[in-house]
This record gives sequence, structure tokens and C-alpha cells, in this order.
Amino acid sequence: MPNPIDLSLYLVLDANLCPTPEQMVETALEAVRGGATVVQLRAPEWKKRKQLDAALLLKKALCGTGVPLIIDDHLDIALICRADGVHVGQADLPVNEVRKLMGKNVIIGLSVGSQEEMQTVTEDVDYLGIGPVFATTTKKDAGKAIGLQELKALKKQTSLPVVAIGGINESNAKETMLTGVDGIAVVSAICGAASPYEATKKLRAEIKDGD
Repeated sequence: MPNPIDLSLYLVLDANLCPTPEQMVETALEAVRGGATVVQLRAPEWKKRKQLDAALLLKKALCGTGVPLIIDDHLDIALICRADGVHVGQADLPVNEVRKLMGKNVIIGLSVGSQEEMQTVTEDVDYLGIGPVFATTTKKDAGKAIGLQELKALKKQTSLPVVAIGGINESNAKETMLTGVDGIAVVSAICGAASPYEATKKLRAEIKDGD
């Protein structure tokens, strides 16, 4: 059985839009107050020490909220801060090795963007991040947008929970949810908002309409 996780509104913190660990914490807490169900730390531009500082602050801030902290790619940081999970891409460490290092109770997510990449999914994976659904500028190495029809097709191929990611915002959240995914992952729709709390509340309303 996969480790349980509520993917309905998955916040990916962006190092460019939240340029300090403190700003990441502030944004995360506002988003959680507005209804975010997962927080991921993704800061590939930062040195490891700065990433660790952010991870430790986030873990402390999220304690007691019931919202899991997921670390993108960096297992060492996830281990040190005792994160709830790790998310890996196709070019990162293999999922079976991640599971060996992290243990059975840590949530592991895997990025998938094609029929071919669906073949890399193993029993060690707890959820899939499928996309990019729409064109995105917040992840420099993101592939070509797959669109809603391909998202729907890929979702049908797995029994695992699926969160859609890539270019998702208030204007397309409802139609994305209507493909049958378990949730949406957003970056700039919250991190780039004047009020992360209000932006999150609006996204939650769109998600509810798409259920």
C-alpha cells in the first residue's frame, strides 16, 4: 500500500519567487492557512546550506499542521531535516535506491511526462507528478507541455495518486481536475501572488468545482 498523501493542493516553493528561507516559510504558512495540503521545497539554484536552512525552518513551521514537507531531489537534506517525503525526477536517483535510503514510511513521488516514462514506475512510488500539463517558465528543464488529453490518458494507466503540474493556475485548475487527477501542483500561482493566502483560497474553490 502506498503511503497516504492528500495531493489536492500541492505547493511547490520556488527559489526565485521566494528568494530567502524566511520568505519560503511565510509563503508556505499563508498557503497552508488557505488550504494547501502539501509543501515541497524546490531550490536547485541554491547552495546546499541555504536549502538545508530552508528545510529545517519549514519542517519546524509545518509541525502540527498535518501538512507534509517534501524535498525535491536532495535526499541528504530530506534525511537531516526528517522530511515527510522526497520527490525525484527521471534523471535523479532511482526510486528503489531512494526507498532503501529513506525507509518504508517516507513518501516518494516520481515525475512522469510520457508513456515511456510511465514504465519507470515501481512499487516503491507513492504518488506521481504528471506534466508539464501547460507551458511553464518556473522549471527550466521542464519538457514540452503534454496537454489535458495526455494527462487524462496517463492518469488512466496507474492506480497511484496523481498530481498534475506545470503552468496550472486559477484559470485552468478546474479543467485540470476534471481529467480525474487527485490534485494540482502550483508554483507561481501561489508563490508569485500578492497574497498567497487569498490565491490558495481561490484555487481551493476551483478544485472543489472540478471534483
